[in-house]
Amino acid sequence: MSVTDDPLTPALSRRRRLFRAAAVLVALVAIGIGAVFGSQLGSDPTLVDSPLIGRPAPELTLPLLEGPGEVSLAELRGQVVVVNFWASWCVACREEHAALVGAAEQYRNAGVTFVGIDYQDTTSGAVGFLDELGRGGDNYRYVTDTGSRAALEFGLFGVPETFLIDRDGTIVSKITGASTLPLLAGAVDAVLAGWRPGTQSGGPVQPAPGAPLVGDG
Repeated sequence: MSVTDDPLTPALSRRRRLFRAAAVLVALVAIGIGAVFGSQLGSDPTLVDSPLIGRPAPELTLPLLEGPGEVSLAELRGQVVVVNFWASWCVACREEHAALVGAAEQYRNAGVTFVGIDYQDTTSGAVGFLDELGRGGDNYRYVTDTGSRAALEFGLFGVPETFLIDRDGTIVSKITGASTLPLLAGAVDAVLAGWRPGTQSGGPVQPAPGAPLVGDG
């Protein structure tokens, strides 16, 4: 009997074809998975949408940076609140400072309060920063984050990061990196109109003093 006459040959041939098809399928799946993971490597982790958007803002009470007193986020309910995490050692914070002060002045009579939370900083360094670059008006409060509690509550990755809270006390937007006046104004206008701007990027952030910048830009 020749090989071609073997009744088992068609079955073996079909098995081989199935094995080859399965191998190709596995390879394609592996390539696809690799492409997905590969696309994530080196991407900006700060551009992932904040899980806090759409959730109530943390009910934090933080001490003022200068002088006695404190600021309670819960007591600011009914206003639009812009929470900005910054530090004197943060290069991008220096770049965005004028935009924050300008935006605070622009929305001074619109029921918008700015809260600048000083992160992993010294009091002298933070006060020196404000002495050099200027302070916002009476609707801009500067506070300290003792023990980095606020940073933990907001899921901070680095500075600067800015969160917008609507009148109901819900976090509706996050700006990663240095804000600009047009970016801030656009976000604040959207919140005042009742919208949720979501996550936006102004550039890279700095996770800690002396750490390299992380993110796009």
